[in-house]
Amino acid sequence: MPFLLAYVTVVGVAPAGMLLGFGVALVAAGCYFGTPVAVQPMKAIGAVSIAGAAQTATVTPEAVAVATLATGLIWLALGATGTADRVVRWVGRPVIIGITLGLGFAFMLQGTQLMASAPWFAAPLLLLTVLLLARKAIFAMALIILSGMVWALFSDAGMASALAAAKPGFVAPAWPFGALSWEAVLTGIVLLALPQLPLTLGNAVLAPVEFSNREFPDRPVTERQVAVSTGLINTLGSFIGAVPMCHGAGGMAAQTGFGARSGGAPVILGILLIVLALAFSESLAMLLRLFPQPALGVMLFLAGLQLALGSCDLARDKGERFVTLGTAALAVWNVGIAFLFGILMLYIARRGGLRL
Repeated sequence: MPFLLAYVTVVGVAPAGMLLGFGVALVAAGCYFGTPVAVQPMKAIGAVSIAGAAQTATVTPEAVAVATLATGLIWLALGATGTADRVVRWVGRPVIIGITLGLGFAFMLQGTQLMASAPWFAAPLLLLTVLLLARKAIFAMALIILSGMVWALFSDAGMASALAAAKPGFVAPAWPFGALSWEAVLTGIVLLALPQLPLTLGNAVLAPVEFSNREFPDRPVTERQVAVSTGLINTLGSFIGAVPMCHGAGGMAAQTGFGARSGGAPVILGILLIVLALAFSESLAMLLRLFPQPALGVMLFLAGLQLALGSCDLARDKGERFVTLGTAALAVWNVGIAFLFGILMLYIARRGGLRL
């Protein structure tokens, strides 16, 4: 949610196309995979876009559209040629487990920081949610959403009047390449798309496939399928103004942790986003204020816990355990660096270079 709001308010991305891109991608992914697969913003591209637009104004909506298209074409090529599968076989399971474990801790850390803004509200909400998850997961999600909305209405003086003023109005997505320039092309490819590749491979290909196949062994997916899907949703989404998207492991862990067991969850969310895109996109900033930081923190913390919980099956070999734990620690900070560290250390460990 913070990424979506910043794309609109800082970079200037049109909300209709962005929301429609997420909505259509969620419906398609839910129908195809049949599991609670997530579609979420690519974090590195989002962070660079927002920071660049805020500091130098060189990142424009056109540059973001180019980054979306370039990302889609790259992952389509990696998936269609089978390169993604070959990379995964070369990486090694200790590295994949380490990335997943580290992402879980990163989500828990981020959730804790958000909950710290109002601990007296977040702590009881976390406790009640955990108790409900053991019985009725759908009630746990309803509790977070409703309590978050109540908190927003009482803590934000202008929320009630802004909510009452919100009116539906059809907004069609605009063509995003209208004012395209060579500067936007270079910015989109070199500054935004290419640096995201290692992070996407770890967080949005390796980790979600590992998590999905562990939680849903009867509906296995491959790295090639996820890579091709990532390519398709970005390539097609770029033409309606979508921002770079991926199948993040954290989003899938969140939906699974709160009871989702099929592709129906992303389909429902996708339909909701399509309605918001076509009828309420101009009210996006106000609607996102209905989900305050403490409530989001509870959701992130539990999603991270779910993600890390299944990654505790460490290898018996001490060297491989070293690789997994080191990769996990670095993944809390930077998944791309963790990925490179894990590959290097696993290569050294398997050739007897580690003396532990």
